[in-house]
Amino acid sequence: MPVEGLILKALSGFYYVETERGLIECRARGKFRLEGITPLVGDRVLVTDINNGSGVLGEILPRRNFFVRPAVANIDQLVIIASEAIPVTDSFLIDRLLTIAELRGCDALIVVNKCDIERPKHLTPMYRKAGYRAINVSAKTGEGIDKLVEEINGGVSVFTGNSGVGKSSILNALEPGLKIPTAEVSRKLGRGRHTTRHVELFKLKNGAIVADTPGFAAFDAQEDLLDKDRLQYAFREFAPHVEKCRFRDCRHLKESGCAVLAAVEAGEIHPSRHLSYMRLYEQASKIKEWEIKK
Repeated sequence: MPVEGLILKALSGFYYVETERGLIECRARGKFRLEGITPLVGDRVLVTDINNGSGVLGEILPRRNFFVRPAVANIDQLVIIASEAIPVTDSFLIDRLLTIAELRGCDALIVVNKCDIERPKHLTPMYRKAGYRAINVSAKTGEGIDKLVEEINGGVSVFTGNSGVGKSSILNALEPGLKIPTAEVSRKLGRGRHTTRHVELFKLKNGAIVADTPGFAAFDAQEDLLDKDRLQYAFREFAPHVEKCRFRDCRHLKESGCAVLAAVEAGEIHPSRHLSYMRLYEQASKIKEWEIKK
């Protein structure tokens, strides 16, 4: 009789599934490889042939959403960890993640860490103005951690961000018993080392489920493909303006009568956000329609 469960961790071809019978170590059926399907952390699955704590992952239940990087499924919100101290986060990396979250029907929270070292002056106000929740925290002093606990309560949150911003340190501050490995940031290179090697879900005492993910230094445009025609709807602050453009097919790049460009000029949309939109639009324009994962 199949048992339903949740994939908490995927490592070296094994899937660790939480079920009513406890944690079961599973191999996936060969059909997934033949069909080009990869089970993801966060998937609800059916497990069969259970014996002595091991079993076979036989079926993946329908997903609400999924991400390519980080490789997770069925998440409620993406928690993007950033920093204005070393390593300083490029806002384009945040914007790309936010865009993917919007198009995948997932909420997002921006958390600017290391505020004990450098008080955030740019990222927090910019993203609040864009319509996002953004908070300042310090994993070292504990500032803002209580607020973060409130923001992630009652759902599945995936923590992601560039290497060295303190994702694992924040998770340890949220739940000291996790004891996730951390590493110092290289001042010479201005970036951190990857202490997290795989995606794993953790259950916190407050009922929240969170995931730590491997850090990244930059994005490959092919890692999560974007639809250029839907891109304008992934920028929240564009919404009051897109219907006011002179032309219905306005791309919001350099067209005459573009209400979005006028809003940028008037200071209603941050120029950095519009620059990210143009950069993403250029990348998306090179992608063939059949390549896009809807």
